[in-house]
Amino acid sequence: MSEKVQRHAKVGVLGSGAWGLALARLFSREGHDVIVWSESEQVVERLSTTRIIPLPGDPELPAQIALTTSVEEAVAEKDVVVFVTSSRFVRSMAAQAAPYLRSDAVLVCATKGLEEGTLDTMTEVIAGEVAKARPGVTPVTVALSGPSHAEEVAFDMPTAIVAASHNAAAARLVQELFSNDVLRVYTSADVHGVELCGAIKNVIALACGIARGLGFGDNSSAALITRGLAEIRRLGTALGCDQETFFGLACAGDLVVTAGSLHSRNLRCGKLIGSGVPVDEAVAQIGAVVEGLNALPAVLELSHHCGVEMPICEMVDMVVSGKIKPEDATSLLMGRELKSEGPEAYEA
Repeated sequence: MSEKVQRHAKVGVLGSGAWGLALARLFSREGHDVIVWSESEQVVERLSTTRIIPLPGDPELPAQIALTTSVEEAVAEKDVVVFVTSSRFVRSMAAQAAPYLRSDAVLVCATKGLEEGTLDTMTEVIAGEVAKARPGVTPVTVALSGPSHAEEVAFDMPTAIVAASHNAAAARLVQELFSNDVLRVYTSADVHGVELCGAIKNVIALACGIARGLGFGDNSSAALITRGLAEIRRLGTALGCDQETFFGLACAGDLVVTAGSLHSRNLRCGKLIGSGVPVDEAVAQIGAVVEGLNALPAVLELSHHCGVEMPICEMVDMVVSGKIKPEDATSLLMGRELKSEGPEAYEA
């Protein structure tokens, strides 16, 4: 293995949730100059005083990480700017940041989702807003994705993720800057595939949670994960994504961890819904963004546009919209027309 080249960067992190703070901690650990933006003065004051990331076990936020409520301060003259807000706020965040960005800044998106209405991925949202505000600038974006629960990253538990970009140099820069003994970063040119997988796996995790809420066990979860992967692959293939992506960290890896871990908000929210808790109340009990619910409308619109069958995602939509009960969704899925898995192996 080649020795990592030591480089240091000025990094702005837009978002002060657990994932943003866990990443900031990781970047600071590598010796980068890091500043975290929050829209809340109260959050900045609390973090400045306690230096604790709000996660079980109270992981420490390094003293050298700066905190601000000023977007300009967070992004001006930064080598790398990392977007870690809810998917619904990525567009407004990019619009706010655009006037202050260095023209050669690498814009990393660690938020997973698809935008309802436009069907844009998160890097497409960021690039579009920056290009609109800065006509002479060609935005360089990188999607960061893979199995990466903040609850584990904040305690230096090893994992591997993907930096995907149309710009090979930007992907390699992110790989070089952020790889260390607890985070291994791979690169990919299949940006759309990586982002599509990151969004849809949250919907499948909701389905696995609903199954858990109904009292089902590991067999049901394994079936949903496997057939959910088939749905992701079908849609991704229709959109021209690389087949290797579906078996990599951004798809299989992230799907397994999101659909199987109680760290997962989507799994926990689905479990509440499956046990009979109304959707709004389930989200309130989670107390944080449930990205599977945000991505669901765009996922279904894409599937209909491409003519791709995604029965698990459709059943999740029917359950969360109140059209059917969770137990009825189970009957509908299990009662579908019998099929072959993969190419038909028998003679007609």
